[in-house]
Amino acid sequence: MSPLPSGPLTGAAALVAATRRLAEAGVPDPGRDARRLFSHTIGVEPGRLTLVLPEPVDGEKLAIFEALIERRAAREPVSHLTGSRAFYGRRFKVTRDVLDPRPETETLIEAALSEPFGHVLDLGVGSGCILLTLLAEMPDARGIGVDVSEAACAVARENAHALGLDDRVHISVSDWMSRVEGVFDLVVSNPPYIARSEMADLAPEVRDWEPAGALTDGADGLSCYRAILDGATDVLAPGGRLVMELGAGQAEAVGTLAVARGFAPIALIPDLDGRDRVIVLGLPQSGF
Repeated sequence: MSPLPSGPLTGAAALVAATRRLAEAGVPDPGRDARRLFSHTIGVEPGRLTLVLPEPVDGEKLAIFEALIERRAAREPVSHLTGSRAFYGRRFKVTRDVLDPRPETETLIEAALSEPFGHVLDLGVGSGCILLTLLAEMPDARGIGVDVSEAACAVARENAHALGLDDRVHISVSDWMSRVEGVFDLVVSNPPYIARSEMADLAPEVRDWEPAGALTDGADGLSCYRAILDGATDVLAPGGRLVMELGAGQAEAVGTLAVARGFAPIALIPDLDGRDRVIVLGLPQSGF
């Protein structure tokens, strides 16, 4: 790959060179990523980027931009390069210790917010994007987030502090519900649901840069659902809901596992692509 041209460059010229470089590296939508990284580098909001493109780029910032393009060409995710990702109208810190918040997970947020709740438990909290979004949207609610990774919990705590939610959330290390106390009228989870056999087919940005333990159970993709369903009856309050994100083609299998453990399906919700993305469950003794 040829380096970015040396010497004074306008923003427009730097973007053209960077886009070409990313395209050569096989990066999907290289123009979009080049613009996002250029906007991040020069500290200009994306919506105002067009206004500054005709101007020369400072040499130091050009070097920073080139370094970011190098890393993106190696398929490092944009969120890792910028340090954050937008989710449901808010910005969350992202590191290699947590999953990159995805737009399709907003389907789970909508499902959870469809009914009021006061006490929410997030199993596998990661960056905290699910739990903290729910608390931000429901000002009277409080919540607990757990994750087997202390590094992930640290990221979630930072995001909680940045959003001003410290007083309504507690985040701690737990292997699912092993260290959870209390009952909750809402339990949510986006568990590792990718089967071990599917890992090799993932995009490099996911397979090589995101934490494997948050992506796959190392088995058939269903073992985490089994663990959650086995333990949820101990923490779900009467009338409560269990809301989980699903992997591709898993709706029937997860539904069968749930029914076998005494849960009643309430809803199966597709994402914007029409794929079954979220399952909502209750317990018969809870009135469902």
